[in-house]
Amino acid sequence: EVQLVESGGGLVQPGGSLRLSCLASGFTFSTYSMSWVRQAPGKGLEWVSGINSGGTTTYADSVKGRFTISRDNAKNTLYLQMNSLKPEDTAVYYCVHPYSGKRGQGTQVTVSS
Repeated sequence: EVQLVESGGGLVQPGGSLRLSCLASGFTFSTYSMSWVRQAPGKGLEWVSGINSGGTTTYADSVKGRFTISRDNAKNTLYLQMNSLKPEDTAVYYCVHPYSGKRGQGTQVTVSS
């Protein structure tokens, strides 16, 4: 069974940084693409970034140049480094296993002064 557990969220001031982690289990992590999505208050899910098994990355225009997705296959862990955070980045961030459609419980990121 696919299990995804996010961590690393919190409250940060505009311009600050956070690194999110997602510990994966129940599947062969290294062979699958993974993604991050987010949901802001009162809005739908927004795709943020993806990484395939070969390490190729893609980003939404809204985060390009500020966020970096990466993976450590030895640790079965997906990361999202978020820099230059803006209030509009406030959301619950979810790690997603696109093949199964499963996502974790999410981690709250709040950007506010």
